[in-house]
Amino acid sequence: MEDVKLLSEKKALETLRDLRDGFSKRIRDEYEHRAASCLTCSTPGACCLDAHFVNVHVSKLEAVAISKALENVEDDLREKVIDRIDSTIDTYNISSEGDTFQQKFACPLFEKGFGCLVHDTGKPVACTVHACYENAEDLPPNELQFAQEQLIDDLNARTYGRQNPWLPLPLAIRKVMFTSE
Repeated sequence: MEDVKLLSEKKALETLRDLRDGFSKRIRDEYEHRAASCLTCSTPGACCLDAHFVNVHVSKLEAVAISKALENVEDDLREKVIDRIDSTIDTYNISSEGDTFQQKFACPLFEKGFGCLVHDTGKPVACTVHACYENAEDLPPNELQFAQEQLIDDLNARTYGRQNPWLPLPLAIRKVMFTSE
């Protein structure tokens, strides 16, 4: 990579927040009115905890944002979530090998009775576009998610000086919480 001044992680997290907020607003304004509300769901969290469905991947920077969001969670609950992250990795054999998009798991960030623990401060792009749409034509186009993920990928490269693989959410969080790469 040529000599490019890297962004500080702090600045990159601010930029990520702005990207995420703008994207969330667009999805909310243009698409979510066609979806069932999570607040009225008869099975809250079922989609987040469906180990046959969830395969959310995040970038390193998103994992850092999630990790920082978890710092604001009560200590006992944060420990419980860390245990769930480890258990999810073990239970579902989550790894960075092979086709990681085939690795499904229950999201360790969903807390029954509360919801997504990082909904406001670290919600991944893939989760932002997800909602209960009755008609396929009401879904946000895949291109919106892909374009947003490309912006985040570019931000990662400008922050860390290289492309970083997007990893399954539990593995990515584990990696940034407990390593200093």
